[in-house]
Amino acid sequence: MSRTTENLSSPQSTQTSASQTQPSKNGQLLDQVDKLRESRRRLREEVGKVIVGQQDVVDLLLLGLLCRGHVLLHGVPGLGKTLMARTLSSTLDLKFKRVQFTPDLMPSDITGTDVIEEQEGGGGHQLKFVPGPIFTNFLLADEVNRTPPKTQAALLQAMQEHEVSVGNTTYELDPPFFVVATQNPIEMEGTYPLPEAQVDRFMFNIRVRYPTIQEEADIIRGTTGTDTFEPSAVLSAADLLQLQEIVRSVPVSDDVIMYAARLVAATRPRLSDRGATMVGSEVEMVRKYVTYGASPRAGQALVLAGKARAVLEGRYHVDFADIAALAHPVLRHRLVLNFHGRADNVDSDDVIDALLKAVKEDVS
Repeated sequence: MSRTTENLSSPQSTQTSASQTQPSKNGQLLDQVDKLRESRRRLREEVGKVIVGQQDVVDLLLLGLLCRGHVLLHGVPGLGKTLMARTLSSTLDLKFKRVQFTPDLMPSDITGTDVIEEQEGGGGHQLKFVPGPIFTNFLLADEVNRTPPKTQAALLQAMQEHEVSVGNTTYELDPPFFVVATQNPIEMEGTYPLPEAQVDRFMFNIRVRYPTIQEEADIIRGTTGTDTFEPSAVLSAADLLQLQEIVRSVPVSDDVIMYAARLVAATRPRLSDRGATMVGSEVEMVRKYVTYGASPRAGQALVLAGKARAVLEGRYHVDFADIAALAHPVLRHRLVLNFHGRADNVDSDDVIDALLKAVKEDVS
């Protein structure tokens, strides 16, 4: 009898509980958004103690980390790419390791290998796995295009699967796992450019620019004296894992998702085999200069990065401006230009500029 009474009253009690819980949940989410925004401010301050300028690059690195993505830094030597990565890992209190990629680097040099060791007491020998530098939270792959494709593939497999296979055993990588790879656009002799399918594994391709004259003067002044600065940790690994979950819970409207989908579709110069109409057929620069456009992975990256950008700015919703602001780092390495593009000195950023003008936010 008591069981029947309990069942009859449960819908009402559940409804009451839900109405009381929903505002509480929303309040917790808003508090977490505020916490992340404050963490970003403190992180900028700590990074600014070591790095002069490059705020956009630091923000994109943080976005990639919050989205569980990986980042490719593209810039000439001496712009502080390595220092930026190391400083960011210090402010996040993450295990950091750096690998200098060279032509003689083997996959086992980064993944680890089995070694034979003698058992205690002289009871024979056994295999023991010695982890490589990839078993960390924050991995800097310096000049990733200097190493052969076999070693590149071992790194990129770990990036995609978050695990390493050695022999017949698979080892899980501890989260968070974040890879920052650097590429040098000069001295291309003796390099192994990443294939397009592997470059697509990176969420962002960030171009590190030269500093302004004032920033360069500040760099010279700060690095030629006796003062040294060490950044303090702002977030722990546990905090970061929680914030990654918050980013994925940010709602996105159907209109914003459709805008991201149309923007990605507009990068494709030809109609699909199934005859679906692509906006790309209407963009002159795409038809003229692009051989292959972006994959659906680009749309996923745009929306997920848009969520992280919105939260970092204190908003719990994604706007069209978030998608447009991230189009260049998400799309530039996913467009394959043809000979005409190279001959006319057109790069992928020029094509993306044309796409942002041609693809409207609202088609209604």
